[in-house]
Amino acid sequence: MTRVLFVCTGNVHRSALAERLLAARLPAASAVRPESAGTEARPRSGMESATRAVLEELGGDGSGFAGRPLTAQLVAGAALVLGLAREHREAAVRLAPSAMRRCFTLKEFVRLASGEEFVRLASGGVDGVGDRVRAGEEPGAAGGYRSVGGFDAVVAAAAARRGAVTPVPPDEDEIADPWGRPHHVLYGCAREIDGAVRRLAPLLVVASAPSA
Repeated sequence: MTRVLFVCTGNVHRSALAERLLAARLPAASAVRPESAGTEARPRSGMESATRAVLEELGGDGSGFAGRPLTAQLVAGAALVLGLAREHREAAVRLAPSAMRRCFTLKEFVRLASGEEFVRLASGGVDGVGDRVRAGEEPGAAGGYRSVGGFDAVVAAAAARRGAVTPVPPDEDEIADPWGRPHHVLYGCAREIDGAVRRLAPLLVVASAPSA
């Protein structure tokens, strides 16, 4: 099972929506397991009613949700950590510094991991991706290089692109917090998250598929 962890502040709106919208966009047999947590969240049972309403309007399932705080263990155990804003990405890195190359914002990862070369990489090909780091390889014990596989390769390649692409304004990689705002703002937030998740899901499906 490949765990993808979404992080926001309260685990009430943004990360909860991202978790369940991704689950709705993945095939039933997918090996990807979406999860979520909040940097200032408290354990709670059940999804907040307004969040659940917009989620279900977009085709997601809010049943069985439980809010929880972000921990180092959650970060360390995730194959990919996606904050809804930069502060959430940075909080995850502080908790588990060794996970830095697996931590992005949701919109940042979708932006960096776009293009046909990433689909080829996810499925086991490396044509058009570039050097060995971008092809998802890392130093081996004997000083050589070894392949780390589809999903890990895609994450490593996205991390390598951070310094190789033109920077964007910080707010372009973030999704604003709808907390305390009118319902239409929450709905717009959910639509924005869903747009990113719909671009993310196909890549995750290919990258996490078992090798033939």
